[in-house]
Amino acid sequence: MTEINYLSVLSYMAGAFGALIIAFDSLFQRSHILYQISRSLWDSNPFLFESLIGKKFDDAVGFLLILAGAVIGIVSSFGLSVSFEIFIVWIFVVFSLLVVYRVVRSRLIRAEVKRIENQRPSLFGLPSTGAAGPVLTLLLAILGLWYVATVALNAPFQRDIYARAGQTDVPFTQLVADTMMQERPVMPSPQQVAVEIWDTTVNKRITSNRSLFYHTGITLSSTLTGFALGTLLGIVLAVLVVHSRVLDKSLMPWVISSQTIPVLAIAPMIIVVLNSVGISGLLPKALISTYLSFFPVTVGMVKGLRSPEVIHMDLMHTYSATKLDTFWKLRLPYAVPYLFTSMKVGIAASLVGAIVGELPTGAVAGLGARLLAGSYYGQTVQIWSALIMAAVLAGLLVSLIGLAEKITLRRMGMSR
Repeated sequence: MTEINYLSVLSYMAGAFGALIIAFDSLFQRSHILYQISRSLWDSNPFLFESLIGKKFDDAVGFLLILAGAVIGIVSSFGLSVSFEIFIVWIFVVFSLLVVYRVVRSRLIRAEVKRIENQRPSLFGLPSTGAAGPVLTLLLAILGLWYVATVALNAPFQRDIYARAGQTDVPFTQLVADTMMQERPVMPSPQQVAVEIWDTTVNKRITSNRSLFYHTGITLSSTLTGFALGTLLGIVLAVLVVHSRVLDKSLMPWVISSQTIPVLAIAPMIIVVLNSVGISGLLPKALISTYLSFFPVTVGMVKGLRSPEVIHMDLMHTYSATKLDTFWKLRLPYAVPYLFTSMKVGIAASLVGAIVGELPTGAVAGLGARLLAGSYYGQTVQIWSALIMAAVLAGLLVSLIGLAEKITLRRMGMSR
């Protein structure tokens, strides 16, 4: 039986707990701060100050816990260990210190708020937390949890390997290292996925069928084709629904009902029907992307085209404007921000549709094909590298639409 090094366990717990504190703070506390800023009607806002100061305290404690975990991990790597009884005592002490911290934290926040209120600083002069910090902090927390999950999920199989090899006294540090270097792990470690991505992007030619860029390009072509068709279809349906009460009552329920059909069920049907009439390749996968992407565009455009205020619509009637003039000069400019927001959702859905469309076809190229091949041969590292590449691709596509939105709104005289 493998002897557990509780000192190493404590180091992992400290690092993970600190990362969770920072991640929780970045996800929820930041939104609370923005909410308080939106409610601020005067320069000195005690609630806003309390949120900002509390965020700084929580960030400091989280980073100190991560640092403490790293120091304890270094100490344990020299072969030092603790007994189970001491480990339990340390856990009790840590939780006691956390309770004390919460009490001290509240008192320090009140004292700091009073000090800031006496100085009455300007609201816009408060130090900004920035956008990069929360994102990097969240990535750090995800990375820490990923490592913990890697050890937890791969440890049972690694212990079986030790048992078959007759190894009984394996240090915990070696167990951790071995779980991150398995050939076919249940959960691959971050460095394994990074090495796989580097090998299939930098060390392979783009035209090679082993290149991840090659497979990404195949999926991207289906994504963009389906997204273009879905956006066009969504805009046309939205215009028809807004200008026809009959279509609004009859067509819109069917548009909503279409999304209740799982894409995994409808994708093989589309592939089989189109193959029966001799259509294969790019178009079937693009149509699946169209099926997923047209809905958010339709709903968003309907909302946008109906967003003009009544007084503006009455003004257009006063000018004896036609429906076409009202559409081009009033409805469409109002709907542009809604359109771009819907397109961000649509492009991500289109990418999912393209990947799903590659699964029932038995495709040999594309990110879906990489996922399928990895699942057939138990290559979890290949599966995760394809998933990471798909996530990066989705982020880039959404960012490009966001950039186009900023340029378009700026040329229209609006800002967002």
